[in-house]
Amino acid sequence: MSREPRARRQPYSVDVVALTPRDDELAVLLERRGDGAGRDKSVRWVIPWTVSKSGEGLTELSQRALRNSTGAATTWTTQVGAFSDGPHPGGSELSILYVALVPMGQATVSSENFEWFRLSDLPALTERQSQMLQVSVAAVRDRLDLYPVAFKLLPATFTLSELQHIYELLLGRRLHKASFRRALAAAALVEPTDEWRSEGRGRPAQLYSLGTRKRRRGKRGVRFDLLG
Repeated sequence: MSREPRARRQPYSVDVVALTPRDDELAVLLERRGDGAGRDKSVRWVIPWTVSKSGEGLTELSQRALRNSTGAATTWTTQVGAFSDGPHPGGSELSILYVALVPMGQATVSSENFEWFRLSDLPALTERQSQMLQVSVAAVRDRLDLYPVAFKLLPATFTLSELQHIYELLLGRRLHKASFRRALAAAALVEPTDEWRSEGRGRPAQLYSLGTRKRRRGKRGVRFDLLG
């Protein structure tokens, strides 16, 4: 008796962990797969992924996955690694992982099949995708004192309180206000603008922007090992 040929497994997929600030923690974008109809009545949530159909490069694939999920192609992304342990929702043998940072207030979705979930309130993910999410968050944190990663989550101008909030959110711990601002000054990361913004009942807060590369040349990011 002849058997039906097995479907050919995809050699690799590009999976994109998109992160954004949501209240006091990070949120990740997930995609709903399955509609509760037919043989497979289950509905599951997955990290958005795509496969090559026309010879695109890896970066092009990651941008396509972002366009399909958030409706935007300008989100900052960086490649994190490759994973093969455990099953993948699409059956791929290898997953190339990218992490993307979506600025505060710009976390949109392209359709009702996508939704932002806070990291403390996630649905079940496959073993491989759960590992990729953990590695993505760790990768962002590892880059904090080397590159101006936190600024990717802020608008072009911001208050120092907003910047500290983003650093605390990414680190998962509180920072001493005065120590944080001294560390910022030492790193030459920010420069003041002529704009001010009212924050509650107190005095208006001055707005800042990311310092120019010339000003930051030769300096590390914020030295968190020096902060209490």
